[in-house]
Amino acid sequence: MTDRKTIQSLDPQAEDWRLPVGSPSLPEVYQSIEVPPSFGFWQKLLVFGGPGYMVAVGYMDPGNWAADLEAGARFNYTLLCVVMISNLMAILLQSLALKLGIVTGRDLAQACRDYYSRPTALFLWVLCEIAIAACDLAEVLGSAIALNLLFNLPLAWGVCLTALDVLVVLYLQNKGFRYLEALVITLIGVIGICFALEIIFSRPSLSTLLAGFIPSPEVLRRPDMLYIAISILGATVMPHNLYLHSSIVQTRKYQATREGMREAIQFATIDSTMALTFALFINAAILIVSAATFYQTGNQHVAEIGEAYRLLSPLLGTTLASLLFAVALLCSGQNSTLTGTLAGQIVMEGFLNIRLRPWLRRLITRLLAIVPAVICVLLYGESGTTNLIVLSQVILSLQLSFSKMKEFVNAGWLKLLAWFVAILIACLNGWLLVQTFRKWFG
Repeated sequence: MTDRKTIQSLDPQAEDWRLPVGSPSLPEVYQSIEVPPSFGFWQKLLVFGGPGYMVAVGYMDPGNWAADLEAGARFNYTLLCVVMISNLMAILLQSLALKLGIVTGRDLAQACRDYYSRPTALFLWVLCEIAIAACDLAEVLGSAIALNLLFNLPLAWGVCLTALDVLVVLYLQNKGFRYLEALVITLIGVIGICFALEIIFSRPSLSTLLAGFIPSPEVLRRPDMLYIAISILGATVMPHNLYLHSSIVQTRKYQATREGMREAIQFATIDSTMALTFALFINAAILIVSAATFYQTGNQHVAEIGEAYRLLSPLLGTTLASLLFAVALLCSGQNSTLTGTLAGQIVMEGFLNIRLRPWLRRLITRLLAIVPAVICVLLYGESGTTNLIVLSQVILSLQLSFSKMKEFVNAGWLKLLAWFVAILIACLNGWLLVQTFRKWFG
């Protein structure tokens, strides 16, 4: 295993850290996948491929579905441009996160702990734990809704069953991190196939669809459209993924030289960009199917996942449409809970520098999502779960502004672009907060 202090010595800003580099947040898989120097371009691309897809899972989780469904049903294809812009922001932020992990030998949580004062680091940790719990909440509810739609399983039982993902993560991670990556990529592939077929069934207008990717000033002029647009941003750009990505890129054992780091950054960025481009397809596909199926037939009120499931087959004329929708939702929810538990471990151990047994940390993370989900399901039923998913995305959106990245020898234009994205997200999130409370309190 390469000495982490050797990696830090190559950091061009190593003297700026308040604390020295410590042990990795995922020690059981740290540098467990070797990258032989003799490998060619395509072989190295395959070896480095995987972390980007685990991160991409968070960009197509059930929290995105509600926002994308409502956007398509109410505004046709107009907000496709917002989905695309959100995805481009995600590509930028994830590239910065993976670069930090490779260059400094720290994940983002460790970087915050080692760079900021103790009170500031603890404040950031609390915010991030809230965001992860909110994200986990949407994923748990999404899986429970899918189980209810497919097998008529009560929502409360479905929520409890999602705790089993802790055992899946532990089993696959003990066999090797590649097995966990393979499961995630397989489930992503199933989601992609399901929505490719949904698009075929819904037969969208290609010309109108493509026009939706062109930004329209109408989005800024209409408050109702802007509200959904910012909800899409909050559901798409996921703060916990920055922490996750900066850690799991360290599962690759590359040469601890400047050239080795440059090569690792190159291949990790390619992996991330390809994976997030696929996530863009999934999010766009949800909106496209919603627009072609609901908006075009006058069902512009559709905003809930269960309602969309019940209407898809009658409107598209095939029972397979609803079935594929539910299967994709189940895969999305399960995939997201798998990666969410890893993010929870990284954040707690990275910020606090404590070591808990993996099963205990993941069980704590799952309980933080399951308990409020069960209470909501028992008290309010399906309508309450939809509201809770929306609330979780508002919380995620608010936490984005506190995800700080410290630049490492980035080009001036990249720094300016990163600051622009951060300020834009902060302003939009503030507006979303005001509008959300205004809506709740009349």
